This record gives sequence, C-alpha cells and structure tokens, in this order.
Amino acid sequence: MSQYSIRDLEKLSGIKAHTLRMWERRYGIITPQRTATNIRYYSDADLSKLLNVTILNSRGLRISKIANLNDNDLCSRVIDLSIGSGDPEIQIESLVVSMLSFDESKFLKIINGSISNSGIENTFEHVILPFLDRIGVLCENGTINPAQGHFVSNLIRQKLIVAIDRVDEESSSKSGRRMIFFMPENEWQEMGLLFYSLIARKHGVEVVYLGASMPLDSLKHIYHIEDTDILFLSLDSTCKKQQDIDTLNSFLNGNFYSTLKIITGKQIENKSQKFSEALNNSKFVYSYEMFKDILKEL
Repeated sequence: MSQYSIRDLEKLSGIKAHTLRMWERRYGIITPQRTATNIRYYSDADLSKLLNVTILNSRGLRISKIANLNDNDLCSRVIDLSIGSGDPEIQIESLVVSMLSFDESKFLKIINGSISNSGIENTFEHVILPFLDRIGVLCENGTINPAQGHFVSNLIRQKLIVAIDRVDEESSSKSGRRMIFFMPENEWQEMGLLFYSLIARKHGVEVVYLGASMPLDSLKHIYHIEDTDILFLSLDSTCKKQQDIDTLNSFLNGNFYSTLKIITGKQIENKSQKFSEALNNSKFVYSYEMFKDILKEL
C-alpha cells in the first residue's frame, strides 16, 4: 500500500492543501493515519476517494452534498458522469481513480462507454494516450506504484488486441502494401504502436508487427524489405540526444534509404526537424488523422 503526504494529494488532485485540511475537519472527506513517528499520511483508498470527490466537485456538486454520499454512491456517480460525458478530462480523471484502486470493472466501463460514444479511434487519441502520458509521469516521479501502471496498460492492450482480431476477421481485401511496425531497443510503451497498426489494418494494409524493443540490426535479417514496404517506428523514450538521432538516421538511411519511413511518438514532437533534415523519404505523424491521410495516399 502506498503512502501519500498532503502535498502528494495536492499535486494529484489539484486541490490546495489548506482546502484539503478544511474538508477533513468540516466534512470528514478523508482521515489521515499516522506513522510510528507521528507523521500524517494517506492511503490509496484516501487518494481514490479524494479524486472521486474532486471530479464531482469540479462539475458543480457542492462539497456538503458529496460528503453525504457513501463510497459506493460516490463511485457510481463518477462512473455515470464519465460514461455520459464527452469531456475527455473527466474520463481521464476517472481512469486514474480506477487505476489507483485496481478496479478493473470501473476502468473497463469507462473505456467501453467512451468507445461506444466516440469510437475507438477518438477514445484512444483523446482519452487513452493522454491518460498513459499522465501515469507515465506519475510512475517516473514515484507518485504511483509501477504495478498500477502495468495493471491498466495490460487492460488497454487487451482492448486493442481484441479490436485487431476483429478487424482481421472482417477484412477481405488488402491494399498490396506492407507496413512493418516496431519500436527500437529499450522502447517498451507499445500502446501507440498497437493502435496505429490497428488503423493500418482497417485500411487494408498488410501488417508485420514486430513490437517493442526491436534491435535495429535484426531488421536486416527478417523478411527481405522491399522499397515498396513501409517502416513504422514509434519513439517515446529514445533519441533524447542529438547523438541518438544521428545514430538512428544513419542506420535507417544506410539500410533503408528508399523505403518510406513513418515516425511517431513523444520524442519527435520537438525534434522532427532534426530527423527530417537527415532522414530520407520520411513522414512524421502527430495524430491518427494525419496517419489516415497518409494511408489514403498509398
């Protein structure tokens, strides 16, 4: 079980510490525990409850009314609000609460509700990817347990795999182009890669999915890659330095100079110019709509 200070709660909920203390005293929203040395701390359950309270309060429900709700009613109100709302921020906040309490049922209800209302493509780009970015930051700074991140990542991965299987079963024609999806070595967050491979399959592209942390030299030893093939790379954590960019550019140009290379991921958002100046025959993708436009041109 994680332990949070009131400053942790302030950072995660956006509610100032003095307001949290007032809510404690006046409404009993959360009650801190104390360590053997008398230091106040809060549990995962406290944080989950506070985030639920924050969601309802920010949408106009008075704190005095929220305080009268039991935990089940509080949770039900948030789920109903998340499913019925088209506001991605509400859905993202609710997914964070579900993650903290390892609540698979609630997590899937929110995801399924968003997919039902907006489709898997909009849900992934506007809800799931921002959610994954948020928990990635929380994992890096030690605010949340990495197990919680693994828990939700695997649930999302399952949803994508099911969607991919459904497309493969329903697809009857291929465009004749082959796209090879991979992430370079030491890249592990493959949710975006899976999502873009789903979009490619829906457009009739033959997909070769190599997955995360693919040693670059191994690309030279898989199927013979033709100039008509397309490489799709996702870069989330590598290529942080110019040296990394130069190394990747050199490898791709040296081995796949004429092959179309499509690149996406957080690491290209501010560095695409550095890539494009040196990388031959490349395109950069910042949204699934951009990727769909590229697919239409193939």
